[in-house]
Order: sequence, then C-alpha cells, then structure tokens
Amino acid sequence: QVQLVESGGGLVQAGGSLRLSCAASGRTFDARAMGWFRQAPGKEREFVAAVTWSGGTTYYADSVKGRFTISRDNAKNTVFLQMNSLKPEDTAVYYCAARGSGIPSSNPHEIDYWGQGTQVTVSS
Repeated sequence: QVQLVESGGGLVQAGGSLRLSCAASGRTFDARAMGWFRQAPGKEREFVAAVTWSGGTTYYADSVKGRFTISRDNAKNTVFLQMNSLKPEDTAVYYCAARGSGIPSSNPHEIDYWGQGTQVTVSS
C-alpha cells in the first residue's frame, strides 16, 4: 500500500500563488507516476498535472498549462504542484494521485492510490 498526504492548500486572492506538496509513504516504489487531480463542488474529478518517475516528463491540463508546474523529489518521496496566477475557477479540492505504472494517466479510474485532498479556494 501507498499512503499519500497532501499539504499546502488554503485561501488566496485571484492572481496569487500556492504550492501544494504530497508526501508518499509505504510501498513508495508503487508510486512511480504521480500527479494531481481536482474536484469542484458538483463537478467530476478532473486531471490537473502528472509527472513520470524520473521527473523528466510532465503533463498538464490545458486549463492550467503555463500557470502550474509539477515536480518531484524522489529522495524525499514528495511531489509538488506550484500554482501561479490562480483564478477563482481553480477553486477545488486537490487530490494527489499515484500509479504503479510508470506511465501517468489523466483518467481517474486508472489511479491506484489517492490522498485525502486539500482545499484550495481562490477569491475574486
């Protein structure tokens, strides 16, 4: 099993920045591809960003491209999401996600492990 714990959420004004962190523990070698999803009230969970095991390849949803940056520190079993130029529509619960496969996926049904989520609220 892999446990994922997110931190760094909060309330920020539009245009501001937040940095989310996700610490993995347990069978961390089963968390090869990691990423972030988000879910706003009344909406389905959607893909935000993902990174391969090496950190060499990253993927982003069109809605966050150019504003968010995903990275990872394998020595610390941690993945980060730097969010800049935040917009009110970015408001959601953000979930850390991990796959045993080294290939990231934007499909939430293909995720093996989930964190408990952290709330991000962007005020206008």
